[in-house]
Amino acid sequence: MAVSEENPEIIKEKDLERKKKKADKAREKELKRQKALEKAAKLQAQQASNNQKKSEKKLVKRGGEEENPEEFLDPPTPFGEKKRISSQMAKQYSPTAVEKSWYSWWEKSGFFVADAKSSKPPFAIVLPPPNVTGALHIGHALTVAIEDTIVRWRRMSGYNTLWVPGMDHAGIATQVWDWKNKYGGTILQQLRGLGASLDWSRECFTMDEKSSRAVTEAFVRLHKNKLIKRDERLVNWDCVLRTAISDIEVEHIEIKGRTLLNVPGYDKPVEFGVLTSFAYPLEGELGEIVVATTRVETMLGDTAIAIHPDDPRYNHLHGKYAIHPFNGRKLPIVCDAKLVDPKFGSGAVKITPAHDRNDFEVRKDHDLESINIFTDDGKINSSGGSEFAGMPRFKAREAVIEALKKKGLYRGAKGNEMRLGICSRTNDVVEPLSKPQWYVDCNNIAKKGLDAVMDEEKKKIEIIPKQYATEWKRWLENIRDWCVSRQLWWGHRVPAWYVTLEDDELKEINSYKDHWVIARNEDDAQEEASRLYNGKKFHLSQDPDVLDTWFSSGLFPLAVLGWPDDTEDLKAFYPTSDLETGHDILFFWVARMVMLGTELGGDVPFRKVYLHPMIRDAHGRKMSKSLGNVVDPLEVINGISLEGLHKRLEEGNLDPKELTVAKEGQVKDFPNGIPECGADALRFALISYTAQSDKINLDIQRVVGYRQWCNKLWNAVRFSMSKLGDDYVPPTNVNPENLPFSCQWILSLLNRAILKTIAALESYKFSDATSTVYSWWQYQLCDVFIEAIKPFFAGSDPKFETARRFARDTLWLCLDNGLRLLHPFMPYVTEELWQRLPSSRDQTAMESIMICKYPSIVECWTNERVEYEMDLVDSTVKSLRSLANERRERRPAFVLCRNHAFAEIISSHELEIITLANLSSLRVIGENGATPAGCAESFVNENLSVYLELQG
Repeated sequence: MAVSEENPEIIKEKDLERKKKKADKAREKELKRQKALEKAAKLQAQQASNNQKKSEKKLVKRGGEEENPEEFLDPPTPFGEKKRISSQMAKQYSPTAVEKSWYSWWEKSGFFVADAKSSKPPFAIVLPPPNVTGALHIGHALTVAIEDTIVRWRRMSGYNTLWVPGMDHAGIATQVWDWKNKYGGTILQQLRGLGASLDWSRECFTMDEKSSRAVTEAFVRLHKNKLIKRDERLVNWDCVLRTAISDIEVEHIEIKGRTLLNVPGYDKPVEFGVLTSFAYPLEGELGEIVVATTRVETMLGDTAIAIHPDDPRYNHLHGKYAIHPFNGRKLPIVCDAKLVDPKFGSGAVKITPAHDRNDFEVRKDHDLESINIFTDDGKINSSGGSEFAGMPRFKAREAVIEALKKKGLYRGAKGNEMRLGICSRTNDVVEPLSKPQWYVDCNNIAKKGLDAVMDEEKKKIEIIPKQYATEWKRWLENIRDWCVSRQLWWGHRVPAWYVTLEDDELKEINSYKDHWVIARNEDDAQEEASRLYNGKKFHLSQDPDVLDTWFSSGLFPLAVLGWPDDTEDLKAFYPTSDLETGHDILFFWVARMVMLGTELGGDVPFRKVYLHPMIRDAHGRKMSKSLGNVVDPLEVINGISLEGLHKRLEEGNLDPKELTVAKEGQVKDFPNGIPECGADALRFALISYTAQSDKINLDIQRVVGYRQWCNKLWNAVRFSMSKLGDDYVPPTNVNPENLPFSCQWILSLLNRAILKTIAALESYKFSDATSTVYSWWQYQLCDVFIEAIKPFFAGSDPKFETARRFARDTLWLCLDNGLRLLHPFMPYVTEELWQRLPSSRDQTAMESIMICKYPSIVECWTNERVEYEMDLVDSTVKSLRSLANERRERRPAFVLCRNHAFAEIISSHELEIITLANLSSLRVIGENGATPAGCAESFVNENLSVYLELQG
């Protein structure tokens, strides 16, 4: 581990305490969840115990016909053992009861572990590493839902599946390993609660020994290949973090005119969008020259004034000087046709090389001095003058204006449009500062990354959805060198040492640009310095800076597989198969992985990139604590009262006004709190939303709806198990030609659902996959098939004996295939229900549904004729139901067929129509038959009309 011990004062104790409290709360929430599961189990057992004697009395009294409540309760399961399920299915689905115990058994059984030596085709994916200090949020839940669906499907489809978990060190401020050991497990436990089938045996942390070695090796190799260099340039400086940040961490906002903005560290809003004019006195009593700026405080670092060489107003000033009013510094007046527009303002431009990007470039042309006037925390330093030293930059702005007024040099101010850079992490106004830093030269490696996506001949990566390829192109075509130095005291130390020679005149670090050596460790640095400075005495000092966390994250696919060593994992699983992440970090993370992976790993790190949408609230608003619309996935899984939601807000750091607004938002959106939905329902809902391209407007009621649907599944299986019976043995094979019509139909539609689901998964249309599976279970199996076969089980009529047997076989086939089809999306409830199914005799019994084969189509099940006929039956039934208008009593009905073929179809499926339309009888009438009197009529199509007798 390489952690710098420099500048510990930069960490504020209150920030550290806040992070600790947040981590403690997340851990406490997870413990509460576990306790809630235990409590529910104990409560069930207690209720059973309390009712046992009473139940026994009833059993005796009623001849053993009364149910025993204890039979419906799951016995306690020791941690890590296979869940012990109740002898009788509970009458209602309970997420808490269903989702306990399965995960620990899956993990302990090794079902998640990949084998680098397996002969199966590999499928590998890495989990975007969450911050070790973080807690589960709704974005993590979406990531897990999608990735676990992909991984479970691939595993069941015969792949050697590797899904690597990890944590990122970003945000740790002190005592890295103590923090990781104490809090790092919280979010990993929460991931387990969501059912994420990660290979925990390969868990990694971006500051562990393996990752640290990869980071050092990457830096050394990139430097050796002349892709890393040190240079003094203007960087984006965050005065709150006191570090440089990358260009893509800067958000630019458009200021239309005078605008007040809140800036961290200032009690009052700061005004932006103001162009201030002031005069510089000219040397030799030549008068004055007026300049204008939106950052008047930077005039303290001005080192020149530029004019256009062809501007006649200033011909007499060529080669002359202005005098700085506060320090007497002579400012040369330089001619620059590129920088100055003579038609804009006064035609004169102040030059501050240390704090303006354009000016920084101009200084090279005119050999100008660069004077930094800011401290790292955004105060005026001694170079800015004793009158202003120590002032925060925006308070110095006001002081400079007042001082100019006192000297009679102020010339007014007016509103002005401008772009203002804001740090995306702290909301601080970014300050350009001149700093020596390490840079990755991105031009060539970015070109390879661009070609990997955009060049049809060299294409190696597909980005899904396709519109993000355009954004990829825009970023990589306009890429700049990547500043990887960060002035923090945690993270990966830059593996660079400065060599101070005994005979150097200047002893400060970085006094000489060519005195740096890059090495894997200090011993190697010593050896390299000895070679370079043979015979000279020297002292080594490691660069106190650390590397941008995106540098280590960019190596993640390589590092987790053991690079730079040629490990079995690296040979088996690199390049990985897919990457799934949010579109907001397409450049932050994805592009950098591609650039580093291509350069260091010899190939792109993955073949497909799926970018999921960003989650908003039901109204399309960004989730914000101040709006009270933040959705905590654990609160959706476990449920929470409105009072509980309010309490969470009160424990935050909202001011009283924001707290009031946030509570009002919660009352509006969650008037009764959030009911317990379970992980399965949350996962299914999130995946079903992915059709919404770039944003998901999450409505909790949709999650609640899927929780209710889980109850529908539960009852469907419960009904089916009652019809299969205790002694049922599934068939070795089924010939569809022998099956009743409704059985042929449901198997044909099951085939169609399997085909569509697999096609949707293969094309990353996850919403289509959930829609297909849902429709088959809900509208075809539950609403039609289960209802259609009920007459077979209504009694012991011998004429239904064969149909009853075939219906049982079909039911079993549907449940077995349907649960396996659904499993990747809803792992818990499908495992629980599948474990209750009888095992087929021709298969080696699998321990778990998650290691069973994913369903594949059975050619002989497809029957388009049956589907066509059932469509006709369905249309007829729907028309009759519409006429019944929710009346419950059975009534006679008639079908007028204007076509002989239609008449035959309707006649042959009389039982299905009577059953599904709840009729007392059905009679088919030919085209010339008399229209029945006293009936309501409905036109089905040009060949069919239906009539329902109106009674009572």
